[in-house]
Amino acid sequence: MSYETVIGLEVHVELLTKSKVFCGCSTEFGKDVNTHCCPVCLGMPGVLPVTNKKAVEYAIKAALALNCEIAEYSKFDRKNYFYPDLPKAYQISQYDMPLARKGYIEIEIDGNVKRIGINRLHLEEDAGKLVHEEGKGYSLVDLNRTGVPLIEIVSEPDMRSAEEAWLYLNKLKTILQYIEVSDCKMEEGSLRCDVNISLRPAGSEKFGKKVEIKNLGSFKAVKRALEYEEKRQRELLTQGFEVVQETRRWDEARGITTSMRSKEEAHDYRYFPDPDLVPMIIDKKWVEEIKTTLPELPDEKKKRYMRDFGLPEYDASVITSSKSFAKFYEECVELYHDPKIVSNWVMSELLGLLNEKGMEIDEVVFKPADFVKMLKLIDNGTISGKIAKDVFKEMFETGKDPEVIVREKGLVQITDEDEIRKVAQKVIEENKKSVEDYKSGKEKAFGFLVGQIMKETKGKANPQLANKVLKELLG
Repeated sequence: MSYETVIGLEVHVELLTKSKVFCGCSTEFGKDVNTHCCPVCLGMPGVLPVTNKKAVEYAIKAALALNCEIAEYSKFDRKNYFYPDLPKAYQISQYDMPLARKGYIEIEIDGNVKRIGINRLHLEEDAGKLVHEEGKGYSLVDLNRTGVPLIEIVSEPDMRSAEEAWLYLNKLKTILQYIEVSDCKMEEGSLRCDVNISLRPAGSEKFGKKVEIKNLGSFKAVKRALEYEEKRQRELLTQGFEVVQETRRWDEARGITTSMRSKEEAHDYRYFPDPDLVPMIIDKKWVEEIKTTLPELPDEKKKRYMRDFGLPEYDASVITSSKSFAKFYEECVELYHDPKIVSNWVMSELLGLLNEKGMEIDEVVFKPADFVKMLKLIDNGTISGKIAKDVFKEMFETGKDPEVIVREKGLVQITDEDEIRKVAQKVIEENKKSVEDYKSGKEKAFGFLVGQIMKETKGKANPQLANKVLKELLG
């Protein structure tokens, strides 16, 4: 029997507000433990939470960017459960009346556009953080994160492979970074993801037993965990066993999922409306005002790059997948006449070095103006394209001005025809076999001879001039 994979994602995103969602404590990351706390976020008796309007605004902004319908009326609920880093023994969240519903994200898979539905987007508070000291029989609790505003984005079970889930997650992250409601740094916990996966007989409408996977610290981990769990469930079903509905943990070191606990249902949390917080009535006029603040989103930007800059779809997709990368590219294009040449360089040389070093575009030490200055050095014949690659690497590593690098390393292109002629004559004398091959019709031999000229001049000979002189000498 063949089986179909069904995947849904629950993504928790910390919002970039300066203060917490129900009190005035700072949300700044990385400060001394338990210094950004107050009686409200610590859940002391008799305190009253007050909703942070900026957090609601950011949540609405995210919902609009994800094509959701905004509820005119929504409320906060208490989600009751005990955990060491949850001081109140309940979390303020939203249950049956969330802020937004019925959204979607479009991903591209195998050359086709697929729409992934978003069931709901709601606002809630974060819990604290447990600190586990190696070798100790206890854990410490840091409550700085308690009360930091979160949005939870729950997808529909529309994904059918680990690849689709990975693409969805990347697209979601890109959109949220574009609208600047979150930095989405998984390493700092500002984007966290739980995945649900089940298998069902191909063609069946009924869902299989769902397994939730936690402890996913990177997008790569999400993909690997789903691939492993899909294989595990398929083997169980093929052998005639049942899949147990449970929560499992991803073990990064071993590359497997392990059982944590049986799966809780919603009624286990004993949700009820929070009596300390008034319901939210969202004014349509306010929603329209927030909508006007939305920037150009990735899909729109991609279409514009293809239309206005003549970029291939792949180039446009890669460049617009990061707001910072797109910003760097556009700043270069404003200073340079050919968007495609800029694209060629950022897609090959810049992206190659970023991947090699494991860096983000924000960490690059040179400015777009320096990059364009280097391109203009090629245009005016000061350096060759080959030399430019060496200059670019030096710029990437040191941040130096390209003109300074060229001057210090003596990389100025040789454009003196007589000087190139002398080198060409030397190459002809030392490579008589290649000369004979060329004269007998083997065009590749000519390329070899030009290469020898470039080698003799350490890449500094003007390639066009080298070609011209060599052809003249070979008759």
